[in-house]
Amino acid sequence: MLCIMMNQSKSASTPAFLHEHAEDNLRFIRTTMESATTYTGVSGLGYVIAGSTAFLASWLASKQANEASWLAIWMLELVVAGVIAFGLSAFKGVKQGTSFLSPSGRKLLFVFIPTMLAGGLITVSFLLQGHVSLLPGIWLSIYGAAVMTAGLRSVAILPVMGALFLLLGAITLLTPVSGDLMLALGMGALHLVFGIIIWRYHGG
Repeated sequence: MLCIMMNQSKSASTPAFLHEHAEDNLRFIRTTMESATTYTGVSGLGYVIAGSTAFLASWLASKQANEASWLAIWMLELVVAGVIAFGLSAFKGVKQGTSFLSPSGRKLLFVFIPTMLAGGLITVSFLLQGHVSLLPGIWLSIYGAAVMTAGLRSVAILPVMGALFLLLGAITLLTPVSGDLMLALGMGALHLVFGIIIWRYHGG
């Protein structure tokens, strides 16, 4: 009688143990897949709108008579374009069932944000030293590097866009070409072209 009761106890606990073990395995697989996936919530529409505002900013900046006004316009453009691109990307990510707080989203931000913070520090330093004319090339180069590295965690075409930004940055720094013109080509035209591609082929 005792043996029967022990066997019944073992048979009752075995399914529960197997169920818990299966849940642990599924949780591990899900976590691993989330860590390995890329963040595809980057908004092509956001790039298109941000690129359009960059054309306006470039034109306005070229009309300014002093460096302070010139820099103020581009800083305002940075805020406007950043809010548009980030906001629409966050919205797209939610529609896809992901977010910037997902493992793939956090990895993208952790790669992108430090590079941009370095760009901000360099901007302040160059402003204090009176080297504002070098900023367009610096911005294009740093942004290109940030997009190239972050793009490895996102839409496959983004590293190509980042490389083109780096090229524009090199041309701007090494030749006497207009900085506002190159910013229009980069922040405006490149965002517009690649935004349309992402919008059409990568879900908006």
